[in-house]
Amino acid sequence: MIRNYFKIAWRNLKKSKGYTVINVGGLATGMAVAMLIGLWIWDEVTYDRYNRNYDRIAQVMQHQTFNGQIDTWQTMPYYMGEVLRDQYGDNFKQVVKSSWDTYKVLAAGDKKLRKIGRFMEAGGPELIDVTMLSGTRDALKDAGTVLISASAAKAYFGEENAVGKTLLLDNKQSLIVRGVYKDLPHNSYFGNMDFIASWDVFIDKYMAWIKTVSDPWGSNAFLLFVRLADKADLAKVSARIVNTKLNNVRPEDRRYKPVIFLQPMSKWHLFQTFKNGMNTGGRIQFVWLFGAIGIVVLLLACINFMNLSTARSEKRAREVGIRKAVGSFRKQLIWQFFSESLLIVMIGFVLSVILVQLALPFFNNVADKQITIPWTGPLFWLAGIVFILLTSFIAGSYPAFYLSSFQPVRVLKGTFRAGRHAALPRKVLVVIQFAASLILIIGTIIVFRQVEFARNRPVGYSREGLLSMETSMTNIHDHFEVVRAELKNAGAIVDMAEASTPVTTVWQTNGNLRWKGKDPSMTVDMPTQTVSAEYGKTIGWKFVAGRDFSNAYATDSASFILNESAVRLMGLKDPVGETIYWDGTPFIVIGVIKDLVAESPYEPVRPSMYVMNKSFLGIMNIRINPAVSSHTALAKIEEVFKKYSPEQPFDYQFVDIEYAHKFGNEVRVGKLTTFFAILAIFISCLGLFGMASFMAEQRTKEIGVRKVLGASVFNLWAMLSKDFLVLVGVALLIAVPLAYYFMHEWLQHYTYRSEIAWWIFVVAGVGIIIVTLATVSFQSVKAALVNPVKSLRSE
Repeated sequence: MIRNYFKIAWRNLKKSKGYTVINVGGLATGMAVAMLIGLWIWDEVTYDRYNRNYDRIAQVMQHQTFNGQIDTWQTMPYYMGEVLRDQYGDNFKQVVKSSWDTYKVLAAGDKKLRKIGRFMEAGGPELIDVTMLSGTRDALKDAGTVLISASAAKAYFGEENAVGKTLLLDNKQSLIVRGVYKDLPHNSYFGNMDFIASWDVFIDKYMAWIKTVSDPWGSNAFLLFVRLADKADLAKVSARIVNTKLNNVRPEDRRYKPVIFLQPMSKWHLFQTFKNGMNTGGRIQFVWLFGAIGIVVLLLACINFMNLSTARSEKRAREVGIRKAVGSFRKQLIWQFFSESLLIVMIGFVLSVILVQLALPFFNNVADKQITIPWTGPLFWLAGIVFILLTSFIAGSYPAFYLSSFQPVRVLKGTFRAGRHAALPRKVLVVIQFAASLILIIGTIIVFRQVEFARNRPVGYSREGLLSMETSMTNIHDHFEVVRAELKNAGAIVDMAEASTPVTTVWQTNGNLRWKGKDPSMTVDMPTQTVSAEYGKTIGWKFVAGRDFSNAYATDSASFILNESAVRLMGLKDPVGETIYWDGTPFIVIGVIKDLVAESPYEPVRPSMYVMNKSFLGIMNIRINPAVSSHTALAKIEEVFKKYSPEQPFDYQFVDIEYAHKFGNEVRVGKLTTFFAILAIFISCLGLFGMASFMAEQRTKEIGVRKVLGASVFNLWAMLSKDFLVLVGVALLIAVPLAYYFMHEWLQHYTYRSEIAWWIFVVAGVGIIIVTLATVSFQSVKAALVNPVKSLRSE
């Protein structure tokens, strides 16, 4: 019986090749989109799932209150780890201190490469759950040791055994390789780590100041990860440690109301956003967004199948009538039509897998992923089977129940007609198709407009031709004036300067500030940038009042430059010359600059301060001379840098490119939404083409009569196109308010946001009308040009 169902289904598909191509093509495209999105969502929701202790790992984080606003930090004081071990040890299997991931120069002989990694306490590799290929996880308990990834081992030592070899860190510390671990998955928090080095090296070589600082609980510079004990409940443990910092800080720092809590590994990626102390979500919104888009696009493809199947109902009516007359039950007919649906979906699934395989390189590039089809994964094939059956049911349900309902007496007597209201469900489905496509188009335009709006925001400095370099070695600093003079004399640069933080981010904040007129109850947390005297000239900041730093004034090392937001916060009417006390030390305000956008371009600039220091700061900013080509300037800069720091790899970033990374999520969403919107329109047009073809075929005699009576080609084109334009008009009435509502809600996530302009809806509407006319016109004009003699010769 089942074999017969599929045999008949195959014959029907072969009989109507044009409709079969449209149905299969639409379903294959819709299923490919749904599959791509499904793979992307799976990659997102399985983030960090490689770790066998996924449900037991958390990061220790804190809330602090500044001027009524709650900020959330990942960083912890140095001694927080010791307190958790000593006072709450029964709640944890592991407590591990860590640095941020950081780029360091690791050298093996003459091979010097910048690699990203972390410094961690001895339990770090076990907590991360690295898979060792050689050596042991616990090797970091020995001082001066390092574990490296398989790819790093190959880069340095080729096929040789790396264990026991020596790497030179930043030309100042030898590290013994004690193990090689398998590269961590790309979709993991620690996925980019090329090395894990022992904690003692980090403290001795980079953070020695923490041993002598007067208030170690006031410095938040370290990350802290824990693995819960087997029977420990995360929420209860988090409640127990909530006042750990409050009980240890100085009395005057308790006004910041520090609250310690545990953020589980399951929330590190998808729920990373906090606003005013509340976990408001994060990338999970993209999971829901793309999940909804995938469902919508698949439904569009199913709607095509429903429309074309029911539109051809009169051609299938006689078949249904004969089958019922010879004894077929309605149940059998339903299964017959479901078999056709299943066969088309199966063919579409095979094509969709091929399309996905072809599209994955492009998709991965846009989405910044490393997704592959898990050919050997049983879960993938099980999901594929469920996917086929579900799609078959959605696409085939309406046609199956509709076509099987025909009365055999009316059909066989030749009195069956679909009726004037039979097309209503199809029209509703077409309206849904176009409404969904319109919402995607409008959403895409608004996303890109928001990105451009933020990109065009004044940033307070000039990004063009500005380079930034992390210099973990002090060689260039030690010869700073000589290097600077040599490059300027060569005409390669306009200027160069040192800084403690890149221009496009904030690494350090300070709150222990006091100034005239400050409310004693006010608490602040101001981004602080330490710079050399040439910094302002190099980046091109703009002064509102006062002057720049200068090496000519010895007192400038005890001076501040404030941004406009800081002046507003402090309520200083004439800020230049005012005294601000930082940790009790007086600093004189010598200048005020326009706000520099260093953090999110969608949020207000925070009150910030800049202080001059001549010590090694770690970031080199270089302004290329616009009169020479970048290629020539970079070659000269590299030559001079290699002359004075041959061990330091010449790695640099253009600041405008680094700034562009701030728009990464929004740009990716925009590109992917555009891609899916185009496919949605393509699927809708396929269905529209099929519907227009069927309508033209159905009205062949009417068109012939009208031509005989004098109707022009334009009249006939207008008649056939009018019905579809009415449907597009209805779709516009539905899509515009829905798109406005959804996109208005999306824009509320951004403080600095664009307005939703009226012309966006006009452009989307006109665009969809043009696409509709172009699709329908081919069949309309073709039908209108047919010789009426051929149309009417059977009458």
